[in-house]
Amino acid sequence: MQQSHLDLFGDTGEWSQQGPARREGILPGPDAPITFVKGYLNAAQQQALWQEAQTYPFSRPSVQVYGRSHIIPRSQVWFGDPGCDYIYSGLFIQSQPWPKYAGRLREKLARDWSLNSNGVLVNRYQDGQESMGWHSDDEPEISANSDIASITLGESRPFFLRHKKSQHKIELLLESGDLLLMHWPMQRDWQHALPKRARVKSTRLNYTYRTLIPFYHSK
Repeated sequence: MQQSHLDLFGDTGEWSQQGPARREGILPGPDAPITFVKGYLNAAQQQALWQEAQTYPFSRPSVQVYGRSHIIPRSQVWFGDPGCDYIYSGLFIQSQPWPKYAGRLREKLARDWSLNSNGVLVNRYQDGQESMGWHSDDEPEISANSDIASITLGESRPFFLRHKKSQHKIELLLESGDLLLMHWPMQRDWQHALPKRARVKSTRLNYTYRTLIPFYHSK
């Protein structure tokens, strides 16, 4: 019997439950401000998002890095509320309307973690040759002291955190359905990266939910 939309995404249905999720809490390091939840999304929720993502208008734009133009080594799309446009590395990204299931996940994160996000960046890594270099999500349009939620779908990949001053590193294996919450002051004090892995042949999707200052770029 096929599940109804209400059962999967309603407030009292499977979309509102963590199922087998296990909260790892704040990891050691020099006080890395993160919460790592294994298996946050169940298989049905993951499948709904994965299927929806096949319709997303992904693109592979060029960004400015140290004055030079580079095509990013992954594809991406930005969804958000009206006025929640985004600029990073010299690239202006206008928000696209929320897809159904990405919006349902936004609501779930608000219920479970009081994360009042208004935009999500979806990155698609086709295989292990696609990556993300060291960076912090510290653009000025991101609301001060706000948290960022990262959801992994598909292929497992190692994810690294590095403290800006001590250079202490933490490695996490992010698997399909996992949630990584990066609490303030994570973006101020730490960087993160997803390095290349030659042996990885399958696709990974990453949803990072953020809270922006609406109409920041209209001021």
